Amino acid sequence: VRKDKARVRVVGNGAGAAGIAVARLLHRYGFRDIVLCDSRGVVSKKRKDLSVVKKEMLTITNKKNFSGTLADVLSGADVFIGLSKGGLLAASDVRTMAEEAIVFAMANPVPEIMPDDARRGGAAVVASGRSDFPNQINISLVFPGVFRGLLYARAKKITERMKIAAAEALARLVKKPTEHNIVPGMFDKRVVRAVAEAVGRSV
Repeated sequence: VRKDKARVRVVGNGAGAAGIAVARLLHRYGFRDIVLCDSRGVVSKKRKDLSVVKKEMLTITNKKNFSGTLADVLSGADVFIGLSKGGLLAASDVRTMAEEAIVFAMANPVPEIMPDDARRGGAAVVASGRSDFPNQINISLVFPGVFRGLLYARAKKITERMKIAAAEALARLVKKPTEHNIVPGMFDKRVVRAVAEAVGRSV
């Protein structure tokens, strides 16, 4: 959709280990307007119930100090990344987002919003964690290649630089992305080698 990563607003729902790791990686990659939500709403400085980790995340997220609910911050957002639970959004929620919105609803087995509903709401790109919909986002796309790259390079730890290298390697495998094809398939035999080589070079 040709949006500038430094200018888009990303809303992440789910502030557990996965949600926090994704927010950190996006920030490292150059996204600057990231807002996290948990089961109680927006993670903001106004809340008194935040864990130490969530408080630390406020140094890189929610710079405008939004507060309220997921629906409040989703309005006008460019990207939604769900790492929480199913059935949280409807097509009407997606309609409040910016034009050509991106929706990654990755709760399993029931995503935060079903792909068809997200598209009906106007989302330009939709992904989920399920194999029966286009654009499946699954950890097995990266884990075998990451570990092979680590072994080849005799690396002792996984760094943010390696994660970004793995993501870029996956992206390069899709020469002409379309709304239904933004990542290689789970059984694409090029994936492990491409990720392993990228990770190995990034050590």
